[in-house]
Parts: sequence; C-alpha cells; structure tokens
Amino acid sequence: MIDLSCKYLGLKLKNPLVVGSSGLTSSVEKLKAIDKMDPGAIVLKSIFEEQIKYEADKFLQSDHPGMTSWNEAFQGIVNKTEFYYDEAFDYLTSYAKEHTLNQYLGLIAEAKKVISVPVIASINCSTRYDWQYFAKRIQDAGADALELNVYLLPSDFEKNGIDNENVYFDIIKEVKKYITIPVSLKTGYYFSSVAQTLLRLSETGISGLTLFNRPYNPDIEIETLHVSASNMFSTESEYSHSLRWVALLAGKIKCDIAASTGIHNHETVIKQLLAGADAVQLVSVFYKQHPHTFDIIPVIIRGMEEWMIRHKFNSISDFKGMLSRKNVQNPASYERVQFLRLFSSIE
Repeated sequence: MIDLSCKYLGLKLKNPLVVGSSGLTSSVEKLKAIDKMDPGAIVLKSIFEEQIKYEADKFLQSDHPGMTSWNEAFQGIVNKTEFYYDEAFDYLTSYAKEHTLNQYLGLIAEAKKVISVPVIASINCSTRYDWQYFAKRIQDAGADALELNVYLLPSDFEKNGIDNENVYFDIIKEVKKYITIPVSLKTGYYFSSVAQTLLRLSETGISGLTLFNRPYNPDIEIETLHVSASNMFSTESEYSHSLRWVALLAGKIKCDIAASTGIHNHETVIKQLLAGADAVQLVSVFYKQHPHTFDIIPVIIRGMEEWMIRHKFNSISDFKGMLSRKNVQNPASYERVQFLRLFSSIE
C-alpha cells in the first residue's frame, strides 16, 4: 500500500496537497467540491486586515459616534500612495461590506461541519494590528490553523530593510499572544538576507512557512496608456524559484515548509518533496481549468502513487528531503556557481 499521509503544521494530512487561499475557497459549496477530490487540507479565502478594521470602524461609528473613524485614517494611507491604485481602496471597502467578520467566522464553522480535511483560516495582513479579538475568534470558530499572508514591497524610501522585516516579527508576536492553534506565515522573498530572515522567523514559534506568496506585478498597456496587472496565474515553470529555497532551507529552519507557485502536476509536487517540502499549495492550476474544477487533484495523487511504485517508495517519508541541499553530494547545485558553470560553455 502506498502511504501519502504526512504531517504539516502539526496536523495529520492524508496527502501533502493543500488547496491554497483564493476565491475558489470562499464558499461552503466550493469547499464541498474540493473535499470530494481528497486534498490534504484547504486554506480559506483570505480576509484582509482592512476588512477587519472596516468592521471595527463600523462598531466605532455605531456605538461610539464621537470616536475617530478608522476609515478616515485608511483613506489617509491611500492618499500617501502606500496603495498604488485608487481601485485598491474601493475594492477593499466594497468587499468588506459584503464579507463581514461574522460571515468569515461562519464560513469557518460551517466548513468544519461539512468537510473532512483540516481547515486553515487566512488573514492577509501588513501591520502590527490589535489582533487579540479576531485571532481568538478564528480559533473559537474551529479553524485548525491560521495562515498569515504577509507581503511587503520594500518600496518606501523612508524605511530600511530592518524596518520592513520587523513588521513580520511584530505581526507574528501579536497574533501568537492570543491563540494556541498552529500559525503559519506565507511570505515573499524581498529580504536583504532571505536565509537568515526566514531562519529567524522560524524560531518565533510559528509552525510553518509557505514559500512564497505570489504578487500581482504591474504591466503597461502601450495602446491605452494605463497600468494593469500582469500574469495573474502562475505557469508550470515558476516552481523553480521556490524549489531552490525549499532545498536550501530544508533541515535548517525550525518549522515546516510548504512550497507554493507553479505547482501544476505530480512531477512538480514530487520535486518539491524531494527538495524537502512538507506540503505544497495549489491555486492557479484550478483556475486554468474550464470550468474551474478540482479533478486535477486525484490525477496528481495517482501520478505520485505510480512514481512511488516505480521507485519502490512506500511513504512520503521514504524520499522527502532526499535531494535537499543538506543531503545532496554537490550542494553547489543550488547555488549560483552552478548557473555560471552551466552557461560558461555557451558562445
């Protein structure tokens, strides 16, 4: 018998395929459809820190009309161009009106009743907010774990690298004060020392790191002369960036690792596990199916099982990390010197 079970964030998963946070994990109906395909776990659609603050603002206005509105403060942030498009503010406020905190907590509670796999809540956050109220309510609603999705673009000319990196530590510290369920951090790679910073983050008591979240990069429309988003969904080749860092960090950091971005088939899942990942997150592969379905999950599972049979592996633990930097004969294969060696013969 092939055993695909694994441990991630202290949770027992039937397999390492985690359906990542997206609009496809935002309703009970969609969660049921995903659950039928037997993933390892599901990360719910992120609720934005701004939504939480919007609800707090509504409370202030209704019960304490004399107090300052957070909405005004947030509009001031927008005016300072920390949000690069006016549409960002419009989107967040309108989304918040339709998706209140109670709705999100209700989604967690209902999901726990109807699906069989672990439910991981998600907050998209960017500041050291007063988290005790909401983080505790997420735990009380029944979430098995909480993923903090933090991505700071280091574009503020008045902040140095330490200032930016401290935000991650501050958020973790604040959230972990009030909950006991596992906390994972989904982070970007804009650090002056990626390896050292991620090692230090892993030592804060978090249970996992997801490498990496995928920003929506800008593009320019040269005919209409406006700025737009580009490449919203990952391609199959994009896994190589996270693969390198999974391999470099596996066995070094003090928490689990989930690989993200470019996970579209069983081959890539196997590569990430060989590099040392404990789990992988999939999102774009579902959006690229029409209609958006999740039947690629059993296809990936079947491909993994067939590969394991061919290589005589009975369980994930038989090969996980086999090709991490720590275990390969030539660790330099994950370093830049390999790039130079590869292209030195090209004329």
